[in-house]
Amino acid sequence: MINPPTLKLFNDPTVGYRLNATMEVRRPIDEVFEFFADAANLEEITPPWLNFKILTPMPFAIKKGALLDYKIRLHYIPIRWRTEICVWESPNRFVDQQLKGPYKKWYHEHTFTDAGGGVTSVIDDVHYIPRGGSLIHRFMVKPDLEKIFRYRQEKLTEIFATSSSPFCQTGDKDSLQDV
Repeated sequence: MINPPTLKLFNDPTVGYRLNATMEVRRPIDEVFEFFADAANLEEITPPWLNFKILTPMPFAIKKGALLDYKIRLHYIPIRWRTEICVWESPNRFVDQQLKGPYKKWYHEHTFTDAGGGVTSVIDDVHYIPRGGSLIHRFMVKPDLEKIFRYRQEKLTEIFATSSSPFCQTGDKDSLQDV
């Protein structure tokens, strides 16, 4: 049985704010990690309204110390963003942190756990501090992050339910069987 995705955003006195998103997909951990290890897939799981574009030339090997440059358009404002992969522990975990971008701090830990039966838990744990203070966070940043990560969860559910896998029959979402 796959548990429904969860998404929580909350104040964390030790780091500012925190976002925690969890979901499970019926795929082996190596396959799930491989999907996230391909930077080109970021565009596929980012909402179209952000106009996300990777600026770093592709193909791009994600590994510890790698720098990734991209741009987004948020509330009609173009923003350049640079992240560094500061932790790389295939196939269980990697961390990207913002070096330049819209936040004072952005530390995004991606964790993958084999939940058994061909199911992988995918956890996003983001520690962040927005620019502009608590009002900007409450009325702009928090709602935007909720929309972005909900979209991401929906898109990942769709991707892992429809692409070829020994856990899917005919690629049809309705044909999934509990393992």
